[in-house]
Amino acid sequence: MPFMRLGTRAAQKTIVLGVTGASGALFARRTLQMLEADARVGKIHLVISGAGLKVLRDELDLEAPRSSSIAAALAGHAVRKTEYLLDSDIGASIASGSYTHHGMVVIPCSTGCLAQIAHGFSQTLIERAADVCLKESRQLILAVRDTPFSRVHLWNMLLAQEAGAEIFPVMPSYYHRPKTIDDLVTQFCSRLLAHLGLEQPSQFRWEGEKPTQKSKVEG
Repeated sequence: MPFMRLGTRAAQKTIVLGVTGASGALFARRTLQMLEADARVGKIHLVISGAGLKVLRDELDLEAPRSSSIAAALAGHAVRKTEYLLDSDIGASIASGSYTHHGMVVIPCSTGCLAQIAHGFSQTLIERAADVCLKESRQLILAVRDTPFSRVHLWNMLLAQEAGAEIFPVMPSYYHRPKTIDDLVTQFCSRLLAHLGLEQPSQFRWEGEKPTQKSKVEG
């Protein structure tokens, strides 16, 4: 699905996008597509866990014989801004607090990844990059995807939120009257990107109930 290119090249953002092994590959794909299409974004660091790659294969039939082709395979087209990083590459730029960026999103975020982040364990690049966001007071959005949540999951979400993360569970909305799964995914990802200061024209915004004809007459 094509997206309108937004903004100018004046103040471009660098965004970190993590993808883990929870179900919800469509949300990862749409987020990457929107970031690639947004002229306000200058660079995207994409990291996918091993389990995340398996889910992408299962849910999107993603096939990428080389790591250099994974970003394009996920986006569904050639990418211009995205740098793909191995989750084992703890020497990558985003593993250091001295490398600056404008925020990180983990979508979908598995409850296992949530637990690692909440308790400060950094064994992979996604976990380390998230830990860097917390220690450097940078924006970190965790789009947790699971159901139902156990007490352990809820406690870990609270710990992560108290440490500075935003908990943004993958819970699609329906008040915009979606007609397709694509409508659900696009609205959710639009709302998520709005939290990064990247409002999308595709986002439906609730503006209050309109007065009915009857209420106008009675008024």
